[in-house]
Amino acid sequence: MGKADFLSPKAIGNRIKAKGLQKLRWYCQMCQKQCRDENGFKCHCMSESHQRQLLLASENPNQFLNYFSEEFKSDFIELLRRRFGTKRVHNNIVYNEYISHREHVHMNSTQWETLTDFTKWLGREGYCKVDETPKGWYVQYIDRDPETIRRQEELERKKKQDMDDEERSAKFIEEQVRRGREGKEPEEEPVFTELKRMNEDEKVAFNLDIALAGPSKTSTTLGPSALKAAASAKRKESSHSGDSKDKKKKSALDEIIEMEEQKKKSVRSDNWIHANIVVKVITKRLGEKYYKKKAVIREVQDKYTAVVKMIDSGDKLKLDQSHLETVIPAPGKRVLIVNGQYKDTEAILEGINEHKFSATLMLDSGRMKGKTVEGIAYEDFSKLA
Repeated sequence: MGKADFLSPKAIGNRIKAKGLQKLRWYCQMCQKQCRDENGFKCHCMSESHQRQLLLASENPNQFLNYFSEEFKSDFIELLRRRFGTKRVHNNIVYNEYISHREHVHMNSTQWETLTDFTKWLGREGYCKVDETPKGWYVQYIDRDPETIRRQEELERKKKQDMDDEERSAKFIEEQVRRGREGKEPEEEPVFTELKRMNEDEKVAFNLDIALAGPSKTSTTLGPSALKAAASAKRKESSHSGDSKDKKKKSALDEIIEMEEQKKKSVRSDNWIHANIVVKVITKRLGEKYYKKKAVIREVQDKYTAVVKMIDSGDKLKLDQSHLETVIPAPGKRVLIVNGQYKDTEAILEGINEHKFSATLMLDSGRMKGKTVEGIAYEDFSKLA
């Protein structure tokens, strides 16, 4: 009987049956052929091509075993990385998704007998983190891609840079408070006792230091007028000592006050655009013609709007400052500081710190001309036209 026609019902039925997954016991990994029933598998095992493949495998069985094991391992890990990333997932879920592909490498042709053995091997070799639970084995992929590690390090550096300013300020304040406490003399706590008269005939006597009487100390019986004079003198002394203590406190906190004044001076402003600086257009609303192109600010309107002239085409545009960004020139070029403590000051770019996203500038105008300033952020200066 000849082969059925391609569009005959029998041929269509055969293709539908062969389309999905079949039974594993009727699959030949060496020939990569799936049989639909036991009789077909028996006929395939007796075929000349299958016998030839068995002869090749018998010459070097370890080579074929290692090849299939490596294919299974790489496909399984690639699916785990792309589909689940670094999430913790049950190993059976990954395996079921892996075997849903019709051309997959079967586990019975690898060095691992069960999925549990393969999962334990992944943990021992360091490909994944594995742990056993009452519900079974769970795997978690370990991403060692250099690009991913570099990206994570950059994010950590940026986060650390943001925290450095706050930590330095907090440490500085703590140091000043500690120094203020060390410089302050400890005050003696007064001891209060009960006033008792041992003898009814004995007069009450006070030993007081009177500023008007000089440095000598007298022990006399004083009248009401003398007591008032002594009390007023003591109030004057206490007021003078209080003033001196206040002065000491102020001197101990001078640096904190100066730091607060510096913070007020370095308050950032919302608008940064200035005339005669080079900027870059970062909006796509104007089309690809102007996107990422450089321009020179000719005029500033209402603090936040700039009239720019494109360097390439010479076209004039009116743009908001949110559609522009600063341009960083090569070291040695002149720049203008557009924000921060040294705003409106011209400077010379000396160096760039790519890890901290900042630059080192030497001020070239103003009363601080010649001073070198470090840690100026990229967005706080721009190239002069």
